[in-house]
Amino acid sequence: MLEINIPGFAAIGAAHLVCDFTGTLSVDGRLLPGVAKRLDELAATLTIHVVTADTFGRVHEELAGHPFKVTVLSGQNLDVQKEQYVLALGAGSVIAIGNGANDRLMLRTARLGIAVIEGEGCAKDAVLNADILARSILEGLSLLLNPPRIAATLKV
Repeated sequence: MLEINIPGFAAIGAAHLVCDFTGTLSVDGRLLPGVAKRLDELAATLTIHVVTADTFGRVHEELAGHPFKVTVLSGQNLDVQKEQYVLALGAGSVIAIGNGANDRLMLRTARLGIAVIEGEGCAKDAVLNADILARSILEGLSLLLNPPRIAATLKV
């Protein structure tokens, strides 16, 4: 459990981290350097979920050997499917990280939503529905490893 007290924003008690893969943890389907190490560190306090359409078909290969729950979505309304995933976990206990338009609903629904900008960019709707915008996934994950940074950003 990751607990963060944020003056004016309320307390966060998170049990789950839900991450998009394509464009968030990876660029062109390849996991970005340093991401697995930070996720492994976070797995000591959060259950790590990777929920993706897996555009490049590499998520299982790239995350093999790590203690993450990987879910590959297909069909229509990926944004709704991701939101439903967060709701099924209990949205109040979820931190979500994403970059795409299909991440917008999960970023809005999760207790804390973090939009990140990587080599594939970040959709405007992801930014508008997130609580925090990070310049990279490594910076976004570092926020979770150093929760006072989140409090400093969100306190009112």
